[in-house]
Amino acid sequence: MQDLKQIYRRVLSDPFPEHLTIDFGGQKLIYRKRTWKVFDPDTGQWEERGLRYGDNPDQPAALYELVGGNLVLGDCKFIDPEKGLVSSLREEDFLQFGKHPSKTNLTDVDSALNVLKYLTKRPAVCIVKHGNPCGVAQGDDLFEAFEKAFLADPIAAFGGCVALNRPLDKGTAEAISRHYFEVVVAPDYEEGALGPLKRWKNLRIVKITRMDRLYEYAQLPVVEFKALIDGGLIVQRSFLSTIRSAEDLKPAEAFYQGRAYRVLRAPSPEEIEDMLFGWAVVQGVTSNSIVFVKAGVTVAIGTGEQDRVGAVELAIKKAYRNCAERLSLTKYGISYRQLEEEVKAKRRPPEHKEEIDLKVKEERGGLRDAVLVSDGFFPFRDSVDLAKKEGVRAILQPGGSERDHEVIEACNEADPPIAMAFTGQRCFRH
Repeated sequence: MQDLKQIYRRVLSDPFPEHLTIDFGGQKLIYRKRTWKVFDPDTGQWEERGLRYGDNPDQPAALYELVGGNLVLGDCKFIDPEKGLVSSLREEDFLQFGKHPSKTNLTDVDSALNVLKYLTKRPAVCIVKHGNPCGVAQGDDLFEAFEKAFLADPIAAFGGCVALNRPLDKGTAEAISRHYFEVVVAPDYEEGALGPLKRWKNLRIVKITRMDRLYEYAQLPVVEFKALIDGGLIVQRSFLSTIRSAEDLKPAEAFYQGRAYRVLRAPSPEEIEDMLFGWAVVQGVTSNSIVFVKAGVTVAIGTGEQDRVGAVELAIKKAYRNCAERLSLTKYGISYRQLEEEVKAKRRPPEHKEEIDLKVKEERGGLRDAVLVSDGFFPFRDSVDLAKKEGVRAILQPGGSERDHEVIEACNEADPPIAMAFTGQRCFRH
């Protein structure tokens, strides 16, 4: 069998054309294949290269940039060629190529920006792994936001993509460099910030100057293509959130068999802030998805489950794991697994692990007083009942289920009652 490391080092030449033209009923969109001049340390030569590979090392892939044409369908105007982000990256935007990027590196960047475009008012960090956010946080400054985003899920963050919505300072760069990541992306890099990052020679360090205009990308959609097994295509307009402020939230109420059902407690201003933050995150997560949020930080993310309650169960399980990992790292500077091993090997007193376990139990994995955000409605009350046991204080969900009245009753039965609001909008992502 061929050495797996050699397979990952291999760079595929792609068979795709230099230009693509798509005709939408006479409206032409013109795309140009994006390549970069990349230095190959093995050959000592500069070479013209496109994507390293696609999802896997044996899949050729190409990146295309929209360079001409615009699209208007009905009353909807789509992104124009002058608003490129990832697809328009040039050699000079890669402050360090590391291993030049594959498809997954760039789609992770894109997934992070898809979340950050709704979080432009405060310093924010989104860490993405395999197309899904694993830790997202806002802070008073970038350092605080990064530390919180990383500690939200230190296990999943390993080898991920870190996207920051403010110029990267030296202190935050030092914090990032203490961990292994594949990609770091920011709108700019302050003096001294590149040095710590370049200790990792394979790290892709990317500057996207247009990130300071990310809010504009929250206003205009793109056309999304899904290729089918028979070569067919499904085309759709990309998702745009209609939930931007407290005024966009709807009261959680339902009418069933002539009776009105309403939640007993309206969400507080702090809960609403977490609802809006969580909605920005959950729309960037593969469905079915659940996000638990507390104080502008993700507690846990349940990703890609076939059933809604399964996504809640997964997120709860990850919350407890994340909490143990976070407490062990901050208390002892080692992972929870290392802590377990050292206790088992009698290199550390059992009280160290017992202290962490007790704290995780007391905090219910960090879920006590958290906000639950769901990308789709609850078909049954079971998800709310699970969240209620963990001390969740508020819920945001689209609403519209035939059993909304049962879900509302489940919220009202909690002590104190769980606050809930509806969005009136679903945000599935497949």
